[in-house]
Amino acid sequence: QVQFVESGGGLVQPGGSLRLSCAASGFPFNFYAMTWYRQTPGKERDLVAQISSSGFSTNYAVSVKGRFTISRENAKNTVYLQMHNLKLEDTAVYFCNAQRSFTSSPVFPSWGQGTRVTVSS
Repeated sequence: QVQFVESGGGLVQPGGSLRLSCAASGFPFNFYAMTWYRQTPGKERDLVAQISSSGFSTNYAVSVKGRFTISRENAKNTVYLQMHNLKLEDTAVYFCNAQRSFTSSPVFPSWGQGTRVTVSS
């Protein structure tokens, strides 16, 4: 069965850094693009960053471009999100899922529990 386990969130001051991890299982990880999303209460999940199956191509939301870096280790079925210069508006629960392409919807209906990032002074 498909599983996503996100980790690495926490409380950080504005300007700080965090590295999130998403361990995936139950599907051929290296065949799919991977995407990080984030969600705040009462809102839909928003796309944050994407990486192609090979890792050679990436895409970022305008709000995080230049501050966040997505990467993946196919040998470990894991995707990462390095976040620098965090801002109050980055506070959210972060999730990952797989996609067939950058423009397609998430492949799997199941989601992990997410990892909470709180940016506060």
